[in-house]
Amino acid sequence: MKIVSFSLEQGNKYFGEIDGTRFFIGSRVSYEGGKGLMNISGTSTQKYDRAAFRPTYGFWADFIHPTAMTEGALYHTLNTYDRARFTFSFLQYAAHVPDGDFVVYFRALLNLPLAKDYFPDLTLHNDRICKVTGNGLVALESETSTALLQDYLNPTLTAVEDTEVIQAAKFIHWAQNDPAHRQTQIEVGIAHFKNKMAQYASPRVYDLDGVDDVICLVIADIRHQGRAKSPEIISALRHSDPLEALLDIGERKYHERLVVLRREINSLTADGTLGNHKYSTAKEDFVKK
Repeated sequence: MKIVSFSLEQGNKYFGEIDGTRFFIGSRVSYEGGKGLMNISGTSTQKYDRAAFRPTYGFWADFIHPTAMTEGALYHTLNTYDRARFTFSFLQYAAHVPDGDFVVYFRALLNLPLAKDYFPDLTLHNDRICKVTGNGLVALESETSTALLQDYLNPTLTAVEDTEVIQAAKFIHWAQNDPAHRQTQIEVGIAHFKNKMAQYASPRVYDLDGVDDVICLVIADIRHQGRAKSPEIISALRHSDPLEALLDIGERKYHERLVVLRREINSLTADGTLGNHKYSTAKEDFVKK
């Protein structure tokens, strides 16, 4: 079992130690009246590298790259200060969505060999994350709620609790020290974007059959962050310049994110990665133009 010790230093920075290794957990921050942890600091080797995964995943490794960059791209990117209560990974999977990306990711982690070392009190039962108690198993998530899972990871937004720091430390140390953990992040992320694109491309949603990769990418990014709902996206798609209209969605509130998104799209377009594919609903995949 991994034993976590931690300290608060420099006023607002938490550092942890597991197995004799000291590491940065996160800074204590305030956000819209709440308090939590944030970790967006790391080295280039701790970041998602699309080139490393292109041999396995092809164009999808490039497709998720701009969104990964807007989300921090670090395998240990952490946010516990907003309504999701616990957000983690290079794509910032959020714990508040039932059957969402974080839940799918955490389930996959609990199947890894080191799961019992980091979370000995958790198990999977009927493909649900459950806590082992003296009175039996308690399901922490269902198809309608992740409230108990959020409580397990981060009890409240009113303060930074010891529980929150310890759970964050476990995720960070695991991601930094186990290649299987990082591989799980990639597998879950690409599968998630593939599944979502198949949904978005449907004639009943955005009708994206034959649509350019860049437009599909921006739609996927909007939906991943949740900065707009379908009526606004559909309206942008009807614009004379749909790409620019889509990139303008949320500009005032999310300017910094959109600066990064535009920069990465421009870079991948310049090197020929983007602009050469279109989405095929028949194949549920991108194909060369």
